[in-house]
This record gives sequence, structure tokens and C-alpha cells, in this order.
Amino acid sequence: MKILCAASEAAPFAHTGGLGDVAGALPKALGRLGHDVRLIMPLYQAVDVQRHRLRIVASGLSVPTASGPQAVDLLEGNLSGGVPVYFIRHDPSFHRAGLYQTPSAEDYPDNAERFAMFCRAALEVCRQIDFQPEVLHAHDWQTALLPVYLKTTLSGDPFFQRTATVFTIHNLGYQGLFPPEVLPRLMLPRALFTPAGLEFYGKGNLLKGGLLFADLLTTVSRRYSQEIRTAEQGFGLDGVLRERQTDLFGVLNGIDPEEWNPACDPHIAAHYTVVDLAGKARCKADLQHRLKLPVRATVPLLAVISRLAGQKGLDLLYAILETLMALNVQLVLLGSGEKPLEAAFREAAAKQPSKLVVRIGFDIPLSHQIEAGADLFLMPSRYEPCGLNQMYSLVYGTIPVVHATGGLDDTIVQFDPGTGQGNGFRFEDATADAFLQAIRQALTLYREKTLWPRLITNAMTADFTWDRSAREYERLYRRAADKMRGQP
Repeated sequence: MKILCAASEAAPFAHTGGLGDVAGALPKALGRLGHDVRLIMPLYQAVDVQRHRLRIVASGLSVPTASGPQAVDLLEGNLSGGVPVYFIRHDPSFHRAGLYQTPSAEDYPDNAERFAMFCRAALEVCRQIDFQPEVLHAHDWQTALLPVYLKTTLSGDPFFQRTATVFTIHNLGYQGLFPPEVLPRLMLPRALFTPAGLEFYGKGNLLKGGLLFADLLTTVSRRYSQEIRTAEQGFGLDGVLRERQTDLFGVLNGIDPEEWNPACDPHIAAHYTVVDLAGKARCKADLQHRLKLPVRATVPLLAVISRLAGQKGLDLLYAILETLMALNVQLVLLGSGEKPLEAAFREAAAKQPSKLVVRIGFDIPLSHQIEAGADLFLMPSRYEPCGLNQMYSLVYGTIPVVHATGGLDDTIVQFDPGTGQGNGFRFEDATADAFLQAIRQALTLYREKTLWPRLITNAMTADFTWDRSAREYERLYRRAADKMRGQP
């Protein structure tokens, strides 16, 4: 099939989180299945044109906008494996310090116009390179206007008459909400601003457009596809999602073995595999040394890599921190987010420097070193559409302790000492007490010298590669194409 993946970010070019990881990995897996797949994204200031060897393939491409035609340039590069990646260069929109926000963490006020420009440009690029996609796969609110444009302003365009659309929700909490006066600036019919269209409690909701107009909808785990149809986790769109539930599918994200593999990871102190774990002990000692923690092999080293936010349940961790620090453990936290949480964890680390290390920021090499060197990985998320760190942890033999929600529920099976089955520890209620109890269970098992290696083996032999997920998407792409053509 001819498949165009459109995303606002993609690793390794520019990314801020899980969306970028998915957008950079899924096209490669689809390519391995034999499909003609292309990826398109904006050319941000952060993209290193020289390092990624990008070349200009078209200049001055005209893109229609509400204020008149705008000229964009098209650059081309490749993902590893040879998948073509196209970059839209429009400096007024994308040559900025951040992808979505200013350095002071405020959303750019023209984000709606920026990503509407990207969506229209992506469609013009298809004409420019004469690539007629059978499936256009759009990701999150930044690309949600693609199916809207194809079903409204471009509905009669013969170039796209055989193009089906699949829209993936990575996190329903981010919807692209804007004042209603923005809609005319996006070249959308005013008639769309109704409760049956893009109107959402008096605002324009771009993500809602993707939910209404795409042929098929997916989200990033089976459990999350069920949760977002409830009032508790539907963020006001649960009614829309219930109406489209026959077109909504949960496909668990995968991980990229080129990026996350302890047998060949360039960031870690020693390589190791499930049949030879000696390198993991060396990685733990190296991490303790790097973080200026006492280098003690027998002390359980706990880890968190996360946005510091209420969604991620980091307030639950802070609530039990004093109790946790009274135990014979070490803890490292890497991340950034809500300033009060940053300050609280920093203050706690200053009081316990030999047991608690807090690094505020985004550090790719350190994240790999933490995954390889830690014994337990904590993910107390209140909701988690999929989660990737629990999968990275499994591959690295670092045992997850998670709240049983979303993708965490789909990937982590409670370890049963009696049968030796399971790959981690779960707690059902999002409370500090339940979280602490799950950690205590894990620490008890850590001291069991026969069971702990069995648990590590279970973790490291689980299959969460993208090849598995890509086959599910392949099936859904064909279903979307059949649906668009009116076939059962």
C-alpha cells in the first residue's frame, strides 16, 4: 500500500515525547512489511539539516491559506531503513525556539494557524511528488485537520478520491482548543462550527475534527480505547467516541529495537542480554557512580523518568517519599514539568543526597543509563494512553511498578511467585497507599534470589517490538480503504 504518515514531530529529527517516538518508528516497521510509506513533518529550528543530510527537493511550493497563497520549501531525508521523510519549511510558522511552546512554556498563540498550514502543505506535497496515498495516517490534534480538509474543502478533488484516513489519538487530554474566530483563518466552512461539528463548549476543537471525519480511529492501547469512551477519561469527547466506537481500535505502541536494546545500546556502560546479565550489574554501578550515589550492588535502585505532572501520578510518589527514603533503597528521578513538583523533589533531594537524585530536564543518554542501571521502574500514572518507559524497562530487565491503567494495564502482568508468571507489579487504585504497597511487594521479591532472576527473564523475553504493532495497523489500513470505498 501507499501510506503517508503525517505527524508534528518524529524521532530522531525533533520530538518531545511518545508521539515523536511512534512517528519515527512506525513508518520503518511498515516499510519492513513491504509498503511504500512516507513520513511528513514540519521543519523546525531544532532539526539539524546538516547532520540529517536533508536536501531541498522543491522551492516556493504554493499553499493556499486564508490570507492568500504562502510559499513553502520541501526538504527530504530518510529514516534508517530508507523510509523517505519530507519536511515542510515555512520559517514564519516553524523556525522558532520550541515546537509548540515558547521558552517560558506558553503555547504559541498561532498554533492553530501553524498546523493548519502544515496540513494543507502536506496535501500539496503529495501532488508535488506525485504520491497518491491509499491511506493517510494522521497523529494527534496537530494533524487532525487532514481528514477534515479531505472530506470538506477537497472532497471533490480527484487526486485524493482513493485516499482513506486513519486518525490516532495519542493523548485525549490534548485537543487543540482555540477561540471560534480562529476557524475562518483555517479555511474551514463556518457551518462546521456547530455541536455536531468542531464546536466544543464555545471553542473550536481541532482533535474533534479528526474524530468526526477520519475513516477509522485508533488509540495507543486496547484499555485506553475503552477508557476514553467513559465520562471519567473522555475529556468531554466520550459521547463522540461512543458514537464512533465501531470505528475505534486500540493498537499498542511498540518500541524501536535499534534505539532501545541493551545488547548494543551506545549510551550504557556495558552490554548485556537475557542469557548474560553480567553487564546489567556494571550498568548499575556506573549509574550510581555518575549520580554520586554510594556504589552498592545490593541496594535496590528505583527510577522514574517522567513529566512531572498530575497525570503522571508524581504527587503520589511525593506523598510516600519520606516513607520510601526510610527504607534501604536509592531513587533517581529524571524529568521536568509542573514547577511546584520540580521544586518539591529538588528540596527533598537536597535533604537526602546519598539516597535521592533529582535531575530536572530532558537527557537522552541519561535516560538509557537509568533504564539499564535501575532495578525497579515506577509509573504511578493516573491515566496513561500507552506508555513506553514500562516497555523500555522490560527490555532492559528493569522491573516496572505501575498503576493498572491504559497501556500499563495492557503490558504489565502481576508477577505470581507460585507460578513464576508475570513481568512486573501493579496497583489498582490510584492512591499513595496502594502505590507504596506495590513497591513493598517488589522490594520483598527483590531479595528472593531464585524468583528475581525468573522475573527478569520474563520481562526481557516479552515482545513489544513495532513489527507486531505494524501488522495490526496494516490490517486497519486495509479496513479503512475498504470502508472509504463502500466495501464491507
